[in-house]
Amino acid sequence: MRRTTTSDATIDRGDWPDAVTPWGDAAWRTAVEEFTTRGLTAHGLRPGGRPAVRLRPWSVLVRIPLDDGAHVWFKANPPASAFEAGLGEALGRLAPERVLRPLAVDAARGWSLLPDGGPVLRDTLTGTTPREAARAWEELLPRYAEIQQALLDRTDRLTALGVPGARTADLPALLDRLLAENAVHLPSADVARLEAARPEIARAAAELAALGVGDSLDHSDLHGGQILRPELGRYTFFDWGDSSVTHPFCSLLVTFRAFGRAHGHEELPRLRDAYLEAWTGPGRTPRDLRRGLTLALRLAALNRAAAWGRLWPGNPGLAIAEGEPPATAWWLRAVLGAPGGDHLKG
Repeated sequence: MRRTTTSDATIDRGDWPDAVTPWGDAAWRTAVEEFTTRGLTAHGLRPGGRPAVRLRPWSVLVRIPLDDGAHVWFKANPPASAFEAGLGEALGRLAPERVLRPLAVDAARGWSLLPDGGPVLRDTLTGTTPREAARAWEELLPRYAEIQQALLDRTDRLTALGVPGARTADLPALLDRLLAENAVHLPSADVARLEAARPEIARAAAELAALGVGDSLDHSDLHGGQILRPELGRYTFFDWGDSSVTHPFCSLLVTFRAFGRAHGHEELPRLRDAYLEAWTGPGRTPRDLRRGLTLALRLAALNRAAAWGRLWPGNPGLAIAEGEPPATAWWLRAVLGAPGGDHLKG
């Protein structure tokens, strides 16, 4: 990890020392300072120390100390995820008890000024048993589902904010586009398998759509680093830059993968059932919902591939792991079967 210090800020460039970000533009930094000053003043807050800047290809994040010892965060999204600022503002109105509500937003520029929401869930679960970790997720997943349910009738509003659309019925067409864009990064055998799987993907999308659960907001990167846990029993969802409008069940692909890596796979059925219970209703049995989730976990790989493609335009992006294909192509290949070969494990 590369860190540098200037008279104004400590700069963390991580593993991307050559990443091009707007931070190098003095006029841009001046505009950010004016934006944050206005936002802080509106809430009776004052800066009180040297900021810490984290530069990544997908965001500029600045930790701003306050004169009372607390701190806030400034976040600038790149064009591909600039919608996050406006989305965060909208979610702050629609689900104020469930999300990190921004202090100030410039939706046109993709800027947000955010309060500190406490430790992330992942850190609070360090050293816990798999069962203890699962209890936290069993508690929070129904609350996440409540956000999605509140947005079922607002998908047009979400897309108007710039949230990418990947509606369930359109997922086969998304496969076509992604395959055309990424075939060069895949072995020819995988390309042939994906082309052959197209009718199966179309049937899966149609069956999932017929379940009777409409499209909503999919966080698309829901893991323990994207959820705040300021105290036991409280959970705050944030970091919506990978989101899309698609089938809500797609959300659990990253959740299952991350939980499995950290805590093993034995508790995943508990997480599944806690989430799906929130979606029970007339004409939808637990068996129907589990079948729908199995379909969604496979189709969700298309949304992950699309998200990587947006964030790395004209560039295949990073590899998931050494020796693997670029991430966009890796997720596209995962459509052939859930990563790890087990849809429940994701």
